[in-house]
Amino acid sequence: PGDSYGVLPRPCRALVLLNPQSGSGRALDDFHAVVQPMLAEAEIATTIFITERPHHAHEKVRDEDLSQWDTLVVMSGDGLLFEVVNGLMERPDWKDTMKKPLCILPGGSGNALAASINYYAGHDHVTKKKLLTNCTFILCKGLHTQMDLVSLSTASGKRLFSFLGFGWGFISDVDIDSEKYRWMGSARFTLGTLQCLAKLRVYQGRLSYLPASPEQGSSARDTPVPLSNGQAGHAVLPSGTGAPGSLPADSLLAPLGQPVPAHWTVVPEEEFVLVYAIYQSHLGTNLLMAPAARLHDGCIHLFYLKAGVSRLALLKLFLAMSRGTHLDLNCPHLCYVPVRAFRLEPRVAAGIMTVDGEALACEPVQG
Repeated sequence: PGDSYGVLPRPCRALVLLNPQSGSGRALDDFHAVVQPMLAEAEIATTIFITERPHHAHEKVRDEDLSQWDTLVVMSGDGLLFEVVNGLMERPDWKDTMKKPLCILPGGSGNALAASINYYAGHDHVTKKKLLTNCTFILCKGLHTQMDLVSLSTASGKRLFSFLGFGWGFISDVDIDSEKYRWMGSARFTLGTLQCLAKLRVYQGRLSYLPASPEQGSSARDTPVPLSNGQAGHAVLPSGTGAPGSLPADSLLAPLGQPVPAHWTVVPEEEFVLVYAIYQSHLGTNLLMAPAARLHDGCIHLFYLKAGVSRLALLKLFLAMSRGTHLDLNCPHLCYVPVRAFRLEPRVAAGIMTVDGEALACEPVQG
């Protein structure tokens, strides 16, 4: 209810941005074998742009006249879509360009957004070529709807737009440390998890947030309250206050150098194993982290794991997350709260921060 869908025109013109190095390096082969025959049958004509270096897709969508295409298709992991979203947001005509439908076809290791969309569409849990076929079929049907973006600001002055999640601690360590096993595909995350468990770290910092509604505390059983029309602070981009084309104002956030507003919640604990703010259901094809999430629910699903959790309890949480049942374990160290905004202030610059799976310098950040 409340979802409004658009339909792509027929015939349809698609710009396909493809990273041949993503995942285990099979994206181009899979595109020709699985995707192209289906698109041809659906009257979707493709222009293929193969990325040759980092930021190549970012520059392409930032500088190109995109009016010749009806949709932009990203066949890669989540990192390439992060490039595309931020390239589009750097355009002077970003307000109009961001209305152009985006499609993700899984070609990476994690494929979190593709797995989330497959879940929202009501399909059974699948991976690899079955997931690719399902996502291509969604593109062939031509239905599209809105998706939340989260605006992130860092202490060093970066402004980033994120569609998946922001992390610090254990999950981000696994993501970045396992890059060297990229050739293994999604199995890299299993190996990375075991390695990070062996050298479990604790991170010190202050976490603050604006709850999604006053009634919701930080118990593990909370579920998000639907917000009419997606009218949450980050779900609908308010118009900027500067010149035409200026970026939207962060209406819920105080500047990073100032204290958070008085009506925010400050987490009493300051030692964490992980902090993860996710806006989609899946963290990877086999990790259903936020089962209650939807594409535009106006909610950031904030998870944090306090220090003191045992390695065995942490392993049980991750095994349960494959089925989305980790909250049913009632682990006293794991907290989940739906929020509209958050701030994280590390005590020292220790550990890896990630946004949509891409590494960030460790510094104060809010979204």
